[in-house]
Amino acid sequence: MISVIIPVLNEEESIENLNLEIFEIKKKVPIDEVIYIDDGSTDSTIKKLIELKKNFHEIKILKHKINKGQSAAFLTGILNSKNELIITLDGDGQNPPFEIINIWTKYEDEKKNNFRFAVIGQRTNRKDSIIKKMSSKIANKIRSLVLSDNIKDTGCSLKLFKKKDYLNLPYFNHMHRFIPFLMMRDNIRVITIDVSHRKRIYGKSKYDIIKRTVNGCIDLLGVLWLKLRKKKASDEEIIKF
Repeated sequence: MISVIIPVLNEEESIENLNLEIFEIKKKVPIDEVIYIDDGSTDSTIKKLIELKKNFHEIKILKHKINKGQSAAFLTGILNSKNELIITLDGDGQNPPFEIINIWTKYEDEKKNNFRFAVIGQRTNRKDSIIKKMSSKIANKIRSLVLSDNIKDTGCSLKLFKKKDYLNLPYFNHMHRFIPFLMMRDNIRVITIDVSHRKRIYGKSKYDIIKRTVNGCIDLLGVLWLKLRKKKASDEEIIKF
């Protein structure tokens, strides 16, 4: 079974439609837990979630008293999940929940040949502003060049992985932008799949290009340091007698 983890911040207008879309795909994907983490919202998001929970018993609600950031929200949700398989998703609705079906199908196809792996979504035909798309493209190119991870888009929150694999990764603020590389570093195979993207219908983007650029540069230096440290031996590098 699968736990879906969704951080939300001031998404009172979008949360109901997003939730309906998620529960529409339950016939095709074995989801039995949907965890919303309210990351310090100042609007009526938490009230909306409490109302939704009355009709959807699979919902679990967690709330940060103050805004802690997306990485912290993901970690809170994953630590409190009951299943080994985790799917993460943005709360703004720009990642269409129906793409979970494609992520799950890819996982089912690959698990026959892979033991430790994750399925990572990569957004195609993004429906963001030109500034947001360009800054993201530049950041992804720099990150890929420095880390040699060959991942085109680490900003897509739509991912499927095993809980224990995620919890073995080094945690730090903003780590969600480096999950593919961190998993590769831990000898987890990363499988990418193209997923669709759509415009934000409700609410406002929390994207801050200056803050994200500064934090991204600092984080990249830290992750580069991790890259240069000794890694664990993979199964292929171990000789058993």
